[in-house]
Amino acid sequence: MSGKLPGEEKTVDTPVKGADSAPKAGLEREDAQPDPDLVRVDPPAPEVVETRRGMWSDGTGDTSGYGRIVREVAMPAPSQPPYGSWFDGAAGRLATLVADPFVRVVVDRGELTFHIAREKLAEAMRTLRDDAFLRFEFCASVSGVHYPLDAGSELHVVYHLQSMTHNRRLRVETSCPDADPHVPSVVPTYPAADWHERETWDMFGIVFDGHPHLTRILMPDDWVGHPQRKDYPLGGIPIEYQGTTVPPVDQRRSYR
Repeated sequence: MSGKLPGEEKTVDTPVKGADSAPKAGLEREDAQPDPDLVRVDPPAPEVVETRRGMWSDGTGDTSGYGRIVREVAMPAPSQPPYGSWFDGAAGRLATLVADPFVRVVVDRGELTFHIAREKLAEAMRTLRDDAFLRFEFCASVSGVHYPLDAGSELHVVYHLQSMTHNRRLRVETSCPDADPHVPSVVPTYPAADWHERETWDMFGIVFDGHPHLTRILMPDDWVGHPQRKDYPLGGIPIEYQGTTVPPVDQRRSYR
């Protein structure tokens, strides 16, 4: 007996190469490290698109100290192949089955994102679900994002897909201009996206063409505007419940 407790013989100082580094029989190797001889390509520098001040917006009556935060909004730059892991095979397979599907491909923080033009979205999503080499059977979520400074692509829709067959996750993203906020619905391919698309319409005003019943899901049916857009006012909106009003941010009480 070495006198060491179980697990103490493990170390993270010496990398483990080969198949023995993979977990098996329910055991996780804490000392499993990437091969140091593997050539890695540094990711391209992200593109800074905006500098924000404060937690929410400039000039608020914030008394928490968060109003002094200065943050750069950086978008990951497009990646160039080889992407590594299974990413190259998935990108190549989709490009083979769908003509010119990508606006760009981004690998960031170990995650793969396909940016696809809205005109190609419906075909690409069907292919991602049905092809045996891709087989992303499950759409976990559909969400909206508003980038006011992304001229011509102010509204984005993000889809998180999972392959139960291959145990893989993929993010798909498409965009549309604020002046024409239309994106094809993926409900015919992923029926569970029904309520996700309704929420995205409700919060961001993105119209999903072909949706079976696109109505509000959180706000009242007669509500004006879409509350999660960046141009939506923070307060100052008349509230009809019990005569209550929420004042605009710059008119709220400040203890400075």
